[in-house]
Amino acid sequence: MSAGEPGAPGGERDREAEAGSPVSSSASEPEPEAPGRPEEDPGEGTALCLSGGGYRAMLFHVGALWRLNELGRLPRLTRVSSVSGGSITAAVLALGWDRLRFREGVALGFGDVVVRPVRDLAGHTIDVPSVLGGILSPSTVSERVAGTLRRRLYPGATLQDLPEEPRFVINATNLQSGSLWRFSRPYMADHRVGMVRAPAVDLATAVAASAAFPPLLSPVRLTVDPDAFEPRSAGPLATRAFTSEIVLSDGGVYDNLALETAWKRASTILVSDGGGQLEPQARIPSDWPRHALRVNGVIDHQVRNLRKRQLVAAFRRGDRTGTYWGIRTPIDRYLPLDGALPCPPEQTALLAAVPTRLKRLPSSVQEQLVNWGYAVCDAAVRRHLDPTAAAPAGFPYPGVGVG
Repeated sequence: MSAGEPGAPGGERDREAEAGSPVSSSASEPEPEAPGRPEEDPGEGTALCLSGGGYRAMLFHVGALWRLNELGRLPRLTRVSSVSGGSITAAVLALGWDRLRFREGVALGFGDVVVRPVRDLAGHTIDVPSVLGGILSPSTVSERVAGTLRRRLYPGATLQDLPEEPRFVINATNLQSGSLWRFSRPYMADHRVGMVRAPAVDLATAVAASAAFPPLLSPVRLTVDPDAFEPRSAGPLATRAFTSEIVLSDGGVYDNLALETAWKRASTILVSDGGGQLEPQARIPSDWPRHALRVNGVIDHQVRNLRKRQLVAAFRRGDRTGTYWGIRTPIDRYLPLDGALPCPPEQTALLAAVPTRLKRLPSSVQEQLVNWGYAVCDAAVRRHLDPTAAAPAGFPYPGVGVG
């Protein structure tokens, strides 16, 4: 069953209309088209998309991965596409892939390899110290963020330390071209600029670029040798002005669901959405900084909703199989479902409201976010993708539930 059938997750089936999608340009590897445009041959395989959302999303995705692992679906992934907070988790999974110790499709080392380091990071605040350090020292804010990630999660690692399979794609936004910049082991690229094969870019820098939430953590400036770009991949912006320094921001600026680089590459799409939501605000500030933040929030809100509508509409049409689960999706949207874990909406709404920050979270909140990601992923997969799968025995952290 696909999420496009009756009972599609998130309630989009009834209240969200189908929308068109932007037309993409192409380079030597065509830019994947956005959801909503049918592909003749998307290719076999399963892509997992991990959204942005700071530490909130980072931990929510850990719970989703935990359940996907129990269901034996991790080794079946052919691509993992991520932005922002999702990229922190994805890069931990990628770097530890060869140490997961799969047995009959289940990674026995998942707790040590993925859960433990991510939760350790969630116990430390990155954003404010990085901003202050960037102001008071010669290093930039983004360099401080990358330094912390390098020290705590990815010491000495580059993109060449990612596994060949599945393909991990860490997405950032190229502020110069206005397009997506993709980091992966085989290449890094922007379809309007060009492609660099086998990049030896520091993994922490790639993740910091993907998570460079504007305005405080953005931008990340990536110095590149213009001669490293593959000549045949040259796009319309393949000039030294665009190929010697790449100015990057949070991947969620362009695509907060990380769909773009997965859509054309897999016939089954799984989307884990730990992103935030724009709340109504009666009194809008007029000062430039706060007003700009509100405008940016409206833009992000519109882009996220458009992509989600296109995704669900594509499921309904049968263009792809798969499912979507979101941190704001009440679990009763997936009912009837035997063995769904108890997740009262008033409690999960509080978890969804955790600020989009790289700020230390109490241990209990960390565990609740992991539990919620685990529970709603389980419900989405068993309701719309694998109804024969056994129900979970309980939460990963049974003592705290979801609140």
